[in-house]
Amino acid sequence: MKSIYLLFLFFSIFLNAQEKTETTALDVQYFSGNVMAHTDDLQHFLQGHPNGIYLNLYQKTYGHQEWQSAFNYPDYGGYFIYQDFKNDILGEVYGVGALYNFYFLNRNLKFNIAQGIAYTTSPHDKVTNNKNAAFGSRLVANTNFALNYTTKLFDKFDLKAGFLFTHFSNGRIKAPNSGVNSYVLSMGVTYNFQENLERKMDTLTKEKVTEPIRYNFVLRTGVSESSIIGSGQKPFYHPAFYLDKRISRKSAFQLGTEVFFTQSYKEYIKFMAIAYPNEEVELDTDYRRIGVFVGYELFINRISLEAQLGYYVYQPYKSDIPVYDRLGMKYYITKNIYSGLSIKTHVFLAEAMEFLIGFRL
Repeated sequence: MKSIYLLFLFFSIFLNAQEKTETTALDVQYFSGNVMAHTDDLQHFLQGHPNGIYLNLYQKTYGHQEWQSAFNYPDYGGYFIYQDFKNDILGEVYGVGALYNFYFLNRNLKFNIAQGIAYTTSPHDKVTNNKNAAFGSRLVANTNFALNYTTKLFDKFDLKAGFLFTHFSNGRIKAPNSGVNSYVLSMGVTYNFQENLERKMDTLTKEKVTEPIRYNFVLRTGVSESSIIGSGQKPFYHPAFYLDKRISRKSAFQLGTEVFFTQSYKEYIKFMAIAYPNEEVELDTDYRRIGVFVGYELFINRISLEAQLGYYVYQPYKSDIPVYDRLGMKYYITKNIYSGLSIKTHVFLAEAMEFLIGFRL
């Protein structure tokens, strides 16, 4: 009983500490929908309609920091998601992570973006679950996008309904890894722990904020396994150089090039050359690839969201389409140094989960 009392005491202190500048809210949502069959080996997974629960605990902002009013007073916090795929092969997943909520249409329309990690109950196993081509490991990355319409219900409760997209994948850290995407309908309620506060207006100048062209040096690294199950995890190194031009308080555009030294790709070429001689793959085919890309970066306080679209200008072995894309999140440790995490994919198929360190000069 003493520990429970201390827990409630801590929670009360936390809420009271936030009431002068921020307030706290909790979203509880139920969802149900369908799995998206983005690869042929997912067809046999479409036996039922996945459902689950999506919980969001977050702080509501009121403009006490400059970035808050610039983004129409967003929310930030953490989430928990439980999803049952209604399939013995895929099983269930439990995920946690961080979130942002952005508001539109007089704050009735809420866009939720969340990213974290999840635990899968039925990953691939060559003996007991060899049909699961989606999850090669118990720990996977999780990304969620939600769009909800909210309206006042009564007292401190709001009603919300909308759409939710969930993605689970280990970024090919371990094969197999086709991942699972779901699109679902959701409905739930929001409980506001405190009454809303008065929002501070943006007092900064309305003049356009720009910067000179900046130079970025980035190293992305990690481990990956080729699509050959059991081939083993190998390191990769993806150094990049790009220019970015900030055009406003929120946005910057990018243009750059990068080189891919992916050891699992090198081993995959050797495997194909030996195992499939009819494919006429040379054993000494260069595994390195060079890409050029354009990108967009959205600055939110010290965190930024990044999206890039690239094309291989050098790709001797063409196992994938020549176009690739990347989604990531960065944290600016200082004004010039940042770290983060990104997912490199070819459309819906992930190739690498990249941990990055970068310098912006």
